[in-house]
Amino acid sequence: MREVTAAAAATALLPTTRQERAAWLDALAAALEGDRAALVALAAEETHLSEARLDGEVTRTAAQLRFFAGVVREGGYLEATVDSPDPALIPPRPDLRRMLRPLGPVAVYTSSNFPFAFSVLGNDTASALAAGCPVIVKAHPGHPRLSRRTAELALSVLPAGWFALVEGMEAGVALVQHPAVRAAGFTGSEHGGRALFDLASSRPDPIPFYGELGSVNPVVVTRAAARERAAEIGAGLVGSFTRDAGQYCTKPGLVFVPSGEGVDDAVSAALGAAPASRQLTDGMSAAYASAVEAFGADDAVTVLLGRDEPATSVPAVALTDAAAFLAEPAVFLEEHFGPSTVLVSYRDDELAALVAALRPSLTATIHRGAGEDVTALAALLTPVAGRLLFDGWPTGVAIGWAQHHGGSWPATTASVHTSVGATAIRRWLTPIAYQDAPQEVLPPELRDGNPLRIPRRES
Repeated sequence: MREVTAAAAATALLPTTRQERAAWLDALAAALEGDRAALVALAAEETHLSEARLDGEVTRTAAQLRFFAGVVREGGYLEATVDSPDPALIPPRPDLRRMLRPLGPVAVYTSSNFPFAFSVLGNDTASALAAGCPVIVKAHPGHPRLSRRTAELALSVLPAGWFALVEGMEAGVALVQHPAVRAAGFTGSEHGGRALFDLASSRPDPIPFYGELGSVNPVVVTRAAARERAAEIGAGLVGSFTRDAGQYCTKPGLVFVPSGEGVDDAVSAALGAAPASRQLTDGMSAAYASAVEAFGADDAVTVLLGRDEPATSVPAVALTDAAAFLAEPAVFLEEHFGPSTVLVSYRDDELAALVAALRPSLTATIHRGAGEDVTALAALLTPVAGRLLFDGWPTGVAIGWAQHHGGSWPATTASVHTSVGATAIRRWLTPIAYQDAPQEVLPPELRDGNPLRIPRRES
């Protein structure tokens, strides 16, 4: 693949300076915003998402690029460490200096549901470029023309060899197997991600594959919370799981509600006003319809439907109880892309068993009563969540230094890493230690006197 070869050749240009890469990221943000109107119009045509939503996503994507420019300039992500020689130690310690360096060319597999923020110039691309890694993007088939136009912007800003776009399933398979590619990032289905993960692992030289896959993002509504604000919780839930046709990896897809407190009634009332909307592709629409139909055929499930409009996916809520859930948890723990969720009613003595049956997810949420101590519940949910929320909804992932967007399998393939936030850059870096190295050999970030004034540990 010529595109991969060109990106591999760019590694000969390393090391670039942090200031250079930060300037690239700022320029990419400006180019994206400068072409905003045309990009939004094209994205709306290909994805069926509203122009208002897409315009906001362009703003977010530009913010991500600028955020990583700031991360690069600050320099703390390098984990620079200097240990001075100490002959008195056993064994004696030489002069040791350690930092992170770029892995090399990175493959990025874009998502369907965020045609900007997790696509061609999305978070994976931004963090990889920030790390100093050339990027080869595999375009998503759901918005090919938008992907090409965004790629043209990237190519107009970045030096030759630092960016390429490939399309098609065959190219995607070949990309993760190419010997020049040193790591891969993926956002998509559990099935597709697992297939690529297996290919990455079975190479003669296995590479890290950072996949964001399936997540149901469980929510627990306590009895105290339901008694205080059942209507508010019901309306908030419907607004969250139907947002943008339910095509969020953080959609609350499984909600435990206390029996007899009216949350299910509040959800039913709010469902009637929820918008029907179109999925990104016909295949996604068909998969969603099949999932809703399967729930409807289950005697232990009652399905509530929202407004039915032509050529749309109808919002749906599957109601069941704790006994049915615990009898076949796998039925309810599968992610279904689209505007649906599962409500499981519980008695207080059933909640611990329900939580114990959960699989890991990107998020978990607790809605609690005023002043209610949920420490024990939070301790039960912490092992299954990459992000634990209180009294809110998981759709929406803020950009920041403390953000973590990840989780154990099947939420992601690598629970120790995040795909959003400053430490997303860590995926594309590997350590190197220098022992008794002359100053001229050392990267400037490790030289005596800390000439670049980056955060670093010294002893």
